[in-house]
Amino acid sequence: MLDIQRLRIRAAFFQAVRRFFETRGYLEVDTPIRHPLVIPEQHIQHIPSSSSFLQSSPELYMKRLLALGGCEKIFQICHCFREGERGRIHLEEFMMLEWYAKGADYTQLMKDCEDLIRFLAVQLEEHQFPVAVDRQWEYLTVTEAFAQYSSISSEEALERDCFDEVLVEDVEPHLGTQRPTILYDYPLALASLARPKPDPLGLAERFELYVAGVELANGFSELTDALVQRQRFQQEHAAMAADGIGQEEAMPEHFLSALEEIDEAAGIAMGLDRLLMLFMGMECIGEIVSFAPEDLDS
Repeated sequence: MLDIQRLRIRAAFFQAVRRFFETRGYLEVDTPIRHPLVIPEQHIQHIPSSSSFLQSSPELYMKRLLALGGCEKIFQICHCFREGERGRIHLEEFMMLEWYAKGADYTQLMKDCEDLIRFLAVQLEEHQFPVAVDRQWEYLTVTEAFAQYSSISSEEALERDCFDEVLVEDVEPHLGTQRPTILYDYPLALASLARPKPDPLGLAERFELYVAGVELANGFSELTDALVQRQRFQQEHAAMAADGIGQEEAMPEHFLSALEEIDEAAGIAMGLDRLLMLFMGMECIGEIVSFAPEDLDS
């Protein structure tokens, strides 16, 4: 359980994050935490809450806000929930930061990440970040990272259906060890809600941020073609059915309609508990939350 000093650090951390976005003209929003429908994602198990689900991300409703006139740049800090996630850097309930901007692409989000973490390093200067954030950050494509750290290519890993396993075991431990690493240009098969890259074909405008081997953020240029997004959701539902995952299969129609109003945009999700864990020099995410699962009454 945290002591009072760690609670003060946690409060100062969240205040600094908000200050960063407010000074850049972002509007802080809040959206429902219980969703009657969820974005289908094969590797995320949503937690039921009565006839709804606890959110694994505020993305669905934040994008609907982004489609409104006047919501050009928005951010949110909120609780998110994913069933079965517990470990050194995983909690079933955790704090997520997401921000979205119209007229932006994933390269802008990469710069945002650099600016945010450098800003926080100054605001929390008494805490030693594990890697040098003022040095030039490392930028690696997924293809380059697999070629450098794995015995098989990213294409072969996809064909063998072991991409995630190879990424976690062979590639991730080498990322962000001396300076933050941006891993970018994922295979289109792993695009999720990301826009295809026009050149070269077969890639998506998606990236992830790593520090000390820990994944901190997942961002991308938004796919705003509702027809293509619907097809991707259908493919995801089919994959989930093949895995025996019987979650809600209805389409989020309001969300799909909102995509048509967004045009060009970019969005990103960042795990704030993980980031604070790194700033505080802790080894386990349970050490920096107010109450870890084992501290709760059973």
